Amino acid sequence: MAHRTLKSGYQQLNERINRFPQGAPPTEYLFKILKVLMSEKEATILSKLPIKPFTIQTASEVLRLNPKDTGKVLTELASRALLLDVEDLNGDRTFVLPPPMAGFFEFSLMRLRGDIDQKLLSELFYQYLNVEEDFVRDLFVTDTKLGRIFVNEPALSTVNNLHILDYERTSEIIKHSSHLAVGLCYCRHKMSHMGKACDAPLEICMTLGGTASSLIKYGYAREVGISECMSLLEKAYDHNLVQIGENEQEGLPFICNCCGCCCEALLAIKRFGTLNAINTTNFLPEIEEAKCSGCGRCVLACPVGALSISTQTLDNGTVVKKAILDETICLGCGVCVRSCNRSSLKLKHRDKRVITPVNSVHRIVRQSIETGKLHNLIFDNQALYSHRAMAAILGAILKMPPLKQIMASEQMKSNYLLALIKNYK
Repeated sequence: MAHRTLKSGYQQLNERINRFPQGAPPTEYLFKILKVLMSEKEATILSKLPIKPFTIQTASEVLRLNPKDTGKVLTELASRALLLDVEDLNGDRTFVLPPPMAGFFEFSLMRLRGDIDQKLLSELFYQYLNVEEDFVRDLFVTDTKLGRIFVNEPALSTVNNLHILDYERTSEIIKHSSHLAVGLCYCRHKMSHMGKACDAPLEICMTLGGTASSLIKYGYAREVGISECMSLLEKAYDHNLVQIGENEQEGLPFICNCCGCCCEALLAIKRFGTLNAINTTNFLPEIEEAKCSGCGRCVLACPVGALSISTQTLDNGTVVKKAILDETICLGCGVCVRSCNRSSLKLKHRDKRVITPVNSVHRIVRQSIETGKLHNLIFDNQALYSHRAMAAILGAILKMPPLKQIMASEQMKSNYLLALIKNYK
């Protein structure tokens, strides 16, 4: 009867993914998605690979193949964007198994393809993300957010410009990225197959750095220069799109230009009635009531429905309309400010500054602690036993608030870690 307990390659991959902060609830639709994207043999291979970056040699040892055959397997998987393949200046290759989102789910729809049924795939994604909801809830409703909002830079005043940091500016990130690429918007592409897409530009979502170089290499994104990328950013502003990037200060892999009708993150805010889906900017719009005519332009522009119109009848019978803001769901993106033709909206600073993790290690360690999976991150196939990787993880822990440090220590059951935390005070 033992054969009945054997797990399929897809189940093994699902378990592998779920050992890390960003998982994927196992459902009928998830396994249908995986079957469209890969064979069961490929799923088994992916389930054995480290989640953290690895070399051909490391994969060779894990898969028990010679390096030449391992390189062919990894290249084939990277050619379908199931792996990222990043080369350094010396030509040495490092591979990364991306999470489902932002990762291989999106990559599968970032270009028009003939090798898979994209309408079927879109329907499966829609069912998994918008009907079953568990995946989106687990993905977005967390303490440490997966993504963060960028302010619409033309909405900034001179005073705002003095207080915004470079990592909070989309333009600065674009100018300092090693590689730039543009691909199809996953969300609007998916919605187009569902007959629900809006008329916002489709080829406008940006990938950066090593992620961009891998997607360019295998034809999933088109390489662009700084000038064209900045032009696309202006085009996004003109269409009232919101810029969303990964929630970290350094090394962002993507900046998406999102609409409120198709974007999974923005839809999650509306669906779950909470701002917990994504990190806001450090700004809020302020309404100058004397100038506001209640025309509703800002209401139509807001991607999450944070603005509405209040109607009041005065004693003399005059009907007065004014815009009102729900600060609890406002992104601080500034789209509404630019939509107002009476200059009745301006950005002000939030009372409490929004904290952004320093880098992906910082963010992932925080998420691992919050989900009780820190041990999986550190002891992932012995991929992180090096002093350098361990130092990065411990450094991220030592920067955290005391409560999260205690949570980390309890999860690791480590006197060494507890001593490190105490000595760091």
